Amino acid sequence: MYCVHCGRPDAEGEHPGCRGPRAALEPPRFCPDCARRMVVQVTPVGWSARCSRHGDTTSAARTG
Repeated sequence: MYCVHCGRPDAEGEHPGCRGPRAALEPPRFCPDCARRMVVQVTPVGWSARCSRHGDTTSAARTG
């Protein structure tokens, strides 16, 4: 597994910038399965990210 914010292996180091409170608001930039850079689109209601090998991931849209 890889860090979705920096692309390094999850087990490698602390990732302080990747695990902070601000990171929770950021969409993933790297695929957690292969560490490839993903194509990310951010909209007012959420985000979508696409890995060329593993497909699409989207944020859960909040309603109400």
